[in-house]
Amino acid sequence: MIRTWSVRTVTDAARVRIAAARLAAACGISTVERTRMVTAFTAHLRQCLTKGGAWRVGMTATPMPGGGEFVIEVEAEGRRPQDTRRPWRTAISCAEDLDLSDGDHDGDDPAALAEALFGADEDTALLLERLDEQEALVAFHREELHQTNQGVLALHAELDAANQAQRRLFDAEQKARREAEAARGRLTFLADASAALTASLNHEAIVRLLPALLVPRYARTVDVWLFDGTEGAPDRGASHPAAAVLAARRERPQYAADHPGGLPGVDDQPPSALDPGRPLLCIPLLTRRAPQGVLTLTAPDEGWDADDAVMLIELTRRASIALENARRFEHNRDIAETLQRALLTDLPSTPGLTLAARYLPATRGLNIGGDWYDAFRQPDGSLITVVGDVTGHGLHAAVMMSQLRTALRAYAVDGSSPGQLLTRLHEFLHRLRMDLYATAVIARFHPHDDTLTWAAAGHPPPVLRAPDGEVLTLDAKPGAMLGIPLQQRIADHTAPLPPGSTLALYTDGLVERRAQGIDPGIRRLTEALATFRADELGQDLEGSADRLLHPLLHDSEHDDDVCLLLCHVHGDGHPA
Repeated sequence: MIRTWSVRTVTDAARVRIAAARLAAACGISTVERTRMVTAFTAHLRQCLTKGGAWRVGMTATPMPGGGEFVIEVEAEGRRPQDTRRPWRTAISCAEDLDLSDGDHDGDDPAALAEALFGADEDTALLLERLDEQEALVAFHREELHQTNQGVLALHAELDAANQAQRRLFDAEQKARREAEAARGRLTFLADASAALTASLNHEAIVRLLPALLVPRYARTVDVWLFDGTEGAPDRGASHPAAAVLAARRERPQYAADHPGGLPGVDDQPPSALDPGRPLLCIPLLTRRAPQGVLTLTAPDEGWDADDAVMLIELTRRASIALENARRFEHNRDIAETLQRALLTDLPSTPGLTLAARYLPATRGLNIGGDWYDAFRQPDGSLITVVGDVTGHGLHAAVMMSQLRTALRAYAVDGSSPGQLLTRLHEFLHRLRMDLYATAVIARFHPHDDTLTWAAAGHPPPVLRAPDGEVLTLDAKPGAMLGIPLQQRIADHTAPLPPGSTLALYTDGLVERRAQGIDPGIRRLTEALATFRADELGQDLEGSADRLLHPLLHDSEHDDDVCLLLCHVHGDGHPA
């Protein structure tokens, strides 16, 4: 169904507007959609009236599947075919059963106008009601949005607080881990440094080791002031800081700087006049009796903290103990070595026989005092040579060695053979019950006999070099060690001794090495002795003794002292 109107005046426009509202209502269009359509239609009519002229308005209601469509078109009357402007058009869906009969009311009827006015008010009321509902709904959603925003803000605050707490926990964990790593590093350093300090028994080596351990990790420079005049610093005449003097007097660590250090167990002092810009830490080297020196450290670039100070004080205490032990060891070693050398005899001058002896103390440890050599004549004119070794080391072993030496000389007065002398020494030592044992080898030379008589008790075998350069190891069955709880009689052995022969008696320190045993050392000794010429041994036995020791001892430090006695037979009957 199509309805058309001609609009020239405002009155015409009002009629058409009323008709559009009625027809839209008749088509079942909702109030909101109807009002929206009529409002847009009215605005276009106002534009048409402003332009002037006559305008044709057409309204069409077209049934469609599932509903219908209500269309309003506005175009100028007398529109030419060549005019390309399209008419104004609006369309809206409506109910399927269309009824445009309501549009037949005359717009000039006052009753119709009143009815249209009241209908518009009803539409306005409905719109206002819908607006109120929408405003209420908007207010509700606004409140929900506000509550949501508040919740989001609270959630953000909680997340931020949780993030801050997590960050604090992470920082605390990292700090604890760094502290644990630093503590482990200090403990590892303290253990390694302590092992290095206690491994040496030379106090000068310990003093030199301290700067190597502490610089540059815990100190920029290190000075060791020992009260006996020995210092670790190169300049032994340098002045010492006042804090070092206070540390020695008060027997307490001192910290000298232009600001308090706050180190545990350390007294704060003014900066040192020797180096005002560098903090000093002076720690006394304490012993059981009195301080033996002061360790002075200049601060590294990062300074010291409390844990560093505690570790350095503990390291200094251990260094002090190591120094005290080294000095006590050196003192005892000097006493034992002095006693040892005092007890070694001067070799006698014998016709047809040249003697050369060497004694070398151990290069490591207090392993001195047990080895000895001796040579003396018997009443029948023969010469007794002996090399022995007392188990144990130090002063006690040196005293026992002296007793054995004296007893051997006393037993030899009656002209006993080497085996008889060793048997008596065994009984003597066994009766003493001093928990010390000994080994020994005795060789007897007779001026008118080309036969060597010898006997051994638990001792390395003698080595005999023949005039032709052949070297024999006299390894006939020896007796057991002297002093063990065993009854024994030690037998004598003989070997040819032509002129030009050389006999080597020695202790195990010359040939024995822990990693190799004693047999390889004996082989090296025989090989070294075979390299000498016969005239070389006869003309310079002293020099030959030195040249024999060098290849056997130059390659390593020996843990035991060494005795060597060389006996060269000339056979000319005259003293060499």
